[in-house]
Amino acid sequence: MVVSFLYKKMAINYVSQEGFDSLKEQIEQLEKVDRKKISNQIAEARDKGDLSENAEYDAAKEAQGLLEMKISKLKNIMANSRVIDPRDLDLSKVNIQTKVRLMNIKFNKEVTYHIVAESEANLRENKISVQSPIGKGLMGKKIGEIVDIEVPAGTIQFEILEVGL
Repeated sequence: MVVSFLYKKMAINYVSQEGFDSLKEQIEQLEKVDRKKISNQIAEARDKGDLSENAEYDAAKEAQGLLEMKISKLKNIMANSRVIDPRDLDLSKVNIQTKVRLMNIKFNKEVTYHIVAESEANLRENKISVQSPIGKGLMGKKIGEIVDIEVPAGTIQFEILEVGL
């Protein structure tokens, strides 16, 4: 009998030290604080009697399942994360963990983005994912290049003005 296993190949998640520490803190919060809260909710609901008709118990058990799933997902992300040392980056081109200053050619407006891992993306802080259309379109491009990037709203043309940390 031949048994075969299909493993999902996990992509390496390149993160900053700050991003890695944040993942670690999230997991600790979920495991030490949130898990205890849900456990207490389950115990309280169990004390109320018949579990077959106890909506509180069902809700708490469902919340527990979702929490455990979230913890598992974050642990997988963390296990596949590699911290990037900024000193190792090639600043002659756009890479993950670099900041890139761009000129939107159509609107003649400058914008600066920090290219980060998906787990660190935060548009309010101008941190865009390397997996986003703009992130993908900029990767490997050099200062002075003009890049056409397909986004849901159409094509945006950027000139790369500066790459740094």
